[in-house]
Order: sequence, then structure tokens, then C-alpha cells
Amino acid sequence: MKTFGIAASALVLALAVGAPAIGTPAMAATPQQEKMQACNADATGKGLKGDERKSFMSSCLSNKPAAAATAKTMTPQQERMKKCNADATGKTGDDRKAFMSACLKG
Repeated sequence: MKTFGIAASALVLALAVGAPAIGTPAMAATPQQEKMQACNADATGKGLKGDERKSFMSSCLSNKPAAAATAKTMTPQQERMKKCNADATGKTGDDRKAFMSACLKG
């Protein structure tokens, strides 16, 4: 009986502290938490400390895409859209709509 009381007390304490109950799945990390873990690992791997680490973590966690990510090549559809948009300069309203539709189809 004493063992049951100790086990029950441990379970109550674990639940009060916020630990997941036995047999319940752990909550998945949010994208922000995953990003934080990746940035933290990168900073640790580079041996950054103090202000350098703060600066690195700030830029890593910001929502701004990296320069390499913005330098992606455009898909053929994106290239066609860019060309048609440039060719449609000066056209307005229904003329522009019709031109863009025809340009993008062929």
C-alpha cells in the first residue's frame, strides 16, 4: 500500500509541475521552437559568445530570408509572367487583361 501511495504522489507531483502523463504523446515543437533550436545549435557550433552570439541569434531568428534563399532561380512560369508583365507596360484595363491572358497562355 505504501508503494502505491508513493507512486500516486509522484504522478500528482509530475502533473502539477507540467510533465506529460505516462502514455500521453509529447507536444510537437512549433516552427519557431524548431528555428530556435537550429539557430542555437549553429551558434554553439560556431563557438559564439556574448554580443556576437546575441547578434547572430537575432539575425538567425528574424523572419528575413537569407540572401541565398532569395537568389533562387525562377520557374518557367515565373519567367513568363515577368516577361509578359514587362511587355504589358503602357497597357491598362481590359487591354492589359487581354494581353496578359494571351501572353501567359502561349
